[in-house]
Amino acid sequence: MAKRVLVVEDNELNLKLFCDLLRAHGHETLAVRDGRDLLPQARDFAPDLVIMDIHLPHVSGLDLIISLKADAALGAVPIMAVTAYAGAGDEDRIRRAGAQAYVSKPISVVRFIEQVNALL
Repeated sequence: MAKRVLVVEDNELNLKLFCDLLRAHGHETLAVRDGRDLLPQARDFAPDLVIMDIHLPHVSGLDLIISLKADAALGAVPIMAVTAYAGAGDEDRIRRAGAQAYVSKPISVVRFIEQVNALL
């Protein structure tokens, strides 16, 4: 059964890659390029999973994760962080914010889909 996956990513190539991969595996996607638009779009879309870039213009992906987790309608939705931040402590910081999974860029397609499937 198709799941609804919201993808928050400002890089057009990454956004296309993630959405294409998800659609190829039977999922419905919604792309959000500007994190400032996330909460109302997420509430309308009612995702089964959120894939979140951490480095976004205008607002931090970490702050968005915290906002999603604090939202009554969205707090239970699992979040997978996908980020180029792969330094010491970054994964811990992202998980403490509320993400259930972490994949570093450049992504491994196999690992990306494995993490998506595990969360769904």
